[in-house]
Amino acid sequence: MSSRPHPIQRHNTAHDLFLEFHKHRPQSLRKIKEEDESEGHPLANEVPLDFEMFQHVMKTGVIYATSRARVRGFDPEDPEWANMGQGAPETGPLPGAPPRDFHMSIEDALLEYAPVTLCQFDNNVISHSLPSCDTYVMAKGLKELRVKVAEYYNHLYRQGKDSKYTYENVCIVPGGRAGLTRCMAALGSTQVGYFTPDYTAYQQALGLFVRITPSPLLHKNADEALMPSDDFKFQATGRGLGAMLWSNPANPTGMSLEGTELDAYVKIARDLNLALIADEFYSHYYYDGDAVDPVNGGADDDSNWPKTVSSAAYVQDVDIDPVLIVNGLTKNWRCPGFRICWIVAPKPIIEMLGSAGSFLDGGANAPLQKLSLPLMELDFIRRDAWALQREFKKKRDYLLTELARIGIAVKWKPTATFYIWADISSLPCPLNDCLVFLEECVKYKVICVPGVFFDINPRNIRNVRNNKCINFVRFSYGPPMSNLETGVQQIEKMIQYWKNNPESVAMYQKESFGE
Repeated sequence: MSSRPHPIQRHNTAHDLFLEFHKHRPQSLRKIKEEDESEGHPLANEVPLDFEMFQHVMKTGVIYATSRARVRGFDPEDPEWANMGQGAPETGPLPGAPPRDFHMSIEDALLEYAPVTLCQFDNNVISHSLPSCDTYVMAKGLKELRVKVAEYYNHLYRQGKDSKYTYENVCIVPGGRAGLTRCMAALGSTQVGYFTPDYTAYQQALGLFVRITPSPLLHKNADEALMPSDDFKFQATGRGLGAMLWSNPANPTGMSLEGTELDAYVKIARDLNLALIADEFYSHYYYDGDAVDPVNGGADDDSNWPKTVSSAAYVQDVDIDPVLIVNGLTKNWRCPGFRICWIVAPKPIIEMLGSAGSFLDGGANAPLQKLSLPLMELDFIRRDAWALQREFKKKRDYLLTELARIGIAVKWKPTATFYIWADISSLPCPLNDCLVFLEECVKYKVICVPGVFFDINPRNIRNVRNNKCINFVRFSYGPPMSNLETGVQQIEKMIQYWKNNPESVAMYQKESFGE
């Protein structure tokens, strides 16, 4: 192997583990690197010379946290481990939820590229598929599923409006990340705004294409969970944004922009001709609605829907307003393994997204698109959303109560998602550092995600010497209640140990990080 210098530096794994544990990168974190390399997860600063034609591909927050847990023997099947870092909801049956039938026979037609315009559907059976269906057609998805997605948005958010979505406003994609990548690939040379903290995978999406210039929008008031529409308009106008990528409800804070403020965001996008790319993957996870749950005496029919929120409600013309909605079965329908998601947008944009899909991902799995059709029946969605909110609210309230009891604060009580953005600043130092907190958690068989991973910084465009997320961690209450109970018990033991055995930052760096 050659000994010449490695020219390629890695691109930000949580800002190079927050600039090498706050010393602003004077030394490497040897112990973590050695442990990760022994597990096949190198964290070296440079690409090995054997493969120097590749760049270093950074870890997202969940992957990094899981890799640290694997060093300590993490096994997802081991009930002693509490994975409160996972970004997926529990997938099993929920009390009161409608049954889900996941059995099907795969016909020959479904072995072809997923058709759209070239095939007919009768009694939920594809009658014929022409082999001439190409990847462009396939990249948009099954027409029947696209029809149901359009009906879903029209029924929930566009009743009484003249402009309605059709299947031509829908593109089926193989997962949310694929949808975001298609959006980024279809954009021209423009600035794309984003918030911090926000979903960790946005960092790669915003940094992948050279035509895109990432542009962070910063809050004037650090105590705000959401940016007021007036501030958004000021920054979007002044920066000359061509697009805005954001999660609503927000990952990791669980806060939601809705009502007049969400309406204002859509209007700003319309007036500025700014593509508003709304990641709405948690739009069914709301806990503050006014409707009465059927189990508490509310009507159990189409007149009584639980609270959901979408930008679609504020679009004036579905083919003119530059609003792109990314959603799918992953979170709201609790089917992350299906990798069936969609983008809803003006027809001309859907055409561009179909073209992007033909060379990026080729389209979503055809049999699973077919299997998804019963899940898009409106009565199923209504009943399933009620059950989801009922059970996840219990888990949210449990975790909020228990975290407060053991001394972990929550700055913003989440109104949506299944995440809690926990403030650990009051814990003993250096346990109040999110990187240290994770390192200690995995010793107690608990996984969470350090806050620095949500301080996204595509292409390292920002100086992050001072990181505003260092005293935060994200806990997920996506797992079953038993998982949360185990996690809280173990975290409480960890905190108590630290209170009884305080340790200086310098000593921790030396003993635990090998410096």
